[in-house]
Amino acid sequence: MLASLLAYSAALGLAAAIPGPGVAALVGQSMGGGLRAALFLLAGIALGDVIYLTVAVAGLSAIAQTFSGVFLAVKLLGGLYLIYLAVKLWTSRAGVTEAGNGQRRSGLGAFLSGFSVTMGNPKTIIFYLALLPTVLDLHSVGPAEWALLAAVTVCVLFATLTPYAVLAARARSMMKRPAAVARLNRLAAGIIGGTGALILGQAAVAVARRG
Repeated sequence: MLASLLAYSAALGLAAAIPGPGVAALVGQSMGGGLRAALFLLAGIALGDVIYLTVAVAGLSAIAQTFSGVFLAVKLLGGLYLIYLAVKLWTSRAGVTEAGNGQRRSGLGAFLSGFSVTMGNPKTIIFYLALLPTVLDLHSVGPAEWALLAAVTVCVLFATLTPYAVLAARARSMMKRPAAVARLNRLAAGIIGGTGALILGQAAVAVARRG
């Protein structure tokens, strides 16, 4: 089990470190809302990963396909929320500081945003439902092993992704001049908005295929 656990940790860490919608949302949230908001978003990402891990371990891939409409709705809501957040940051007259204070009061929004990004992230879906069975013998995973895997998943994700959030938050804290703050504010809005647009685009493709 130890060898399989190490292989899983390495594969998950590598997959998480590769930039994608989750990393982009995390960086944008950290730049626009501060480290605390980014950690809430990261917690949402981790919850989504644990859910996909549970689906894979329980052999519920077919059921997950049945509920693909629910996942699509989550993806749409996540994309729309990120677009809303981007607009709020872009139009904030006081720059990053005021926007960040507002986001600190809405940790739940950041958490749900991270969760929705993960639930609609093709990279995450492929990892857990297609690649995970090649790393772990899922038939030998019982409740105790699942609990251990879930804990490892959360630890690996936080260890891998927290540096992204810390570096983005540090860049945010270094901005003192109003012009620099405004540029960073719009950069964060661009990253978050681009991520939201990507998610909505993926959802639109999925709707077209279903039609």
